[in-house]
Amino acid sequence: MNPLQLERSSKQPLTEQLAGQLSERITQGLLAPGSRLLSVRECARRHGISPSTVVAAYDQLLARGLVEARKQRGFFVRPPGPRRAAPQLAPLSPAVQPLDATALIRSMFEHGGRPAPGLGTLPATWLDGVMLQSALRKALNSSSADSVVDYGDPLGDAGLREALSQRLAELGIVAAPKQILTTVGATQALDLVTRALLRPGDAVLVDDPGWAVEYARLSQAGMQLLPVPRGAQGPDLAVMEQLIAQHRPRLYATVSVLHNPTGSSISLSQAHQLLKLAEAADLMIVEDDTYAAFAPPHLPRLAALDGLQRTIYISGFSKMLSPGWRVGFLAAPPQWQERLVDMKLLSTLTTPAWLERAVAHCLRQGLLRRHAERVLAQLEAARERTVKLALAHGVRFVTPPAGLFGWVDVGVDSERLGQRLREEGWLCAPGSLFSPQREAGSLMRINFASSQDAAFWKALVRCRETLLRSGSVAARLSGC
Repeated sequence: MNPLQLERSSKQPLTEQLAGQLSERITQGLLAPGSRLLSVRECARRHGISPSTVVAAYDQLLARGLVEARKQRGFFVRPPGPRRAAPQLAPLSPAVQPLDATALIRSMFEHGGRPAPGLGTLPATWLDGVMLQSALRKALNSSSADSVVDYGDPLGDAGLREALSQRLAELGIVAAPKQILTTVGATQALDLVTRALLRPGDAVLVDDPGWAVEYARLSQAGMQLLPVPRGAQGPDLAVMEQLIAQHRPRLYATVSVLHNPTGSSISLSQAHQLLKLAEAADLMIVEDDTYAAFAPPHLPRLAALDGLQRTIYISGFSKMLSPGWRVGFLAAPPQWQERLVDMKLLSTLTTPAWLERAVAHCLRQGLLRRHAERVLAQLEAARERTVKLALAHGVRFVTPPAGLFGWVDVGVDSERLGQRLREEGWLCAPGSLFSPQREAGSLMRINFASSQDAAFWKALVRCRETLLRSGSVAARLSGC
């Protein structure tokens, strides 16, 4: 992002120039909803103007409804359209609507070729386009004329569901093909569960940190979010038990294996205790295994330990095959399947059978397995290089590096750091994106596959030192 250009020779006052340029960036989506503006002192220092000029410009943005002021935190870009307050849950601190999901997806995935250490997907060069094209041709050639033009089975392609049943058995999950429902990616599967099994006002346990899109989706559906701290071994069960006693939640949504953003996986002991707690509280569990292709099969899955009694298992293929291959699925207890199918019919009728047949071909012929082996070998090398670079530049890992993502401590406010890095062309994922309350802090998620460039780590150190110096100056000024 190019720096702001303030012209002192212009007839337009500096206040109006600053407000106008910031307004343009907000309306164009270059400053995403939920992102924090520079502090008044920092903005004044960076552009060589007086603090009063900055205050006047920020006041104009406030008057236009483009930003909001948060006590002792600064100015934040407001989401577009009417604001909707998140449900309040005493004695929890008031929930704040997280970063707008659409804006987050735009910034994370439509990065225009810019370097993106915060990206949520594999680099395009790691994917096998030739394999995908061949699978599509096979799927179309093997389909009858009638099957190409009709709606297809509401449950999803029968061949894919048979292949998925066998794949789940390798993870210890026993699910007959009739218990499996295909979806337009794992995201739709999560949405179907929310709309079929919950009602507005229901309390839902969520991981903290966790995925901002999931927070936003549940909040927009009118659910009350109950954040459960997530550690290296899994959720904090003591906090969960307290929340269950206070609020009687209906459901717990979690990523148990290669958790996003920490990369951690639940331990067998924690999984066993969690299921006992869920049974005692009559709590449903949605297990999002989006990163299954990146994880060893021996890691414990809640759906395997539970036998799909009160667990719905969700996964998909876009992370490993291609972001555009929106083929997901869920496996559910038989008593919930009819409601889920009805909700799918009301939502999308059916899913693209030809694409599902292409995925089934990749599974049956071992193409997906061989592709995953190649990707995982690349990822292991990338992770090793990235860890060395991070440690050499003073960045600490909060959880042991694993999977696609690393959860790191950068030593300064990661949102301010990410803003500075974005100005230099690096797209990052600050920790506040993964907090239900949008809490600021020094944590950041990195993608091992897209964080191997030493130039990024040099830029991080440079921006971090600038922030530390500006903080030291501000502290001295406030003490005068």
